[in-house]
Amino acid sequence: MAEVDIAALGDQIANLTLKQAKELSDYIKEKYGIEPAAGGAVMMAAPAAGGGAAAEAAPVQTEFDVVMTSFGDKKLDVVKVVKNLTGASLMDAKKLVESVPAKIKEKVSKEEAEKVKAELTAVGATVEIK
Repeated sequence: MAEVDIAALGDQIANLTLKQAKELSDYIKEKYGIEPAAGGAVMMAAPAAGGGAAAEAAPVQTEFDVVMTSFGDKKLDVVKVVKNLTGASLMDAKKLVESVPAKIKEKVSKEEAEKVKAELTAVGATVEIK
């Protein structure tokens, strides 16, 4: 493989238009099965230790969704907690609670997901972390 001028390649990538960046992303995904990470950085699969064959390692989940599946017996208490967690108006929080199963938080860290789940289960809601 030819030596690649990393700085020149980086400059070329940084100067791509949005359309070109999308085309590059699609090409890399199609050709090599590599998808951009949440921050936009390219994630690469490391080769396996045996024989040099690429291994399909299970991706480590870093973002979680908190889904309420039931509001339990204390709907008003759950609505108040949802309002505080989401910053939604009281009416919007009520609609969200009544539309179970409902995503209360999306793409949050494991720690934040556990915290949200604990707050909701403390008032009687049934919650899943996905």
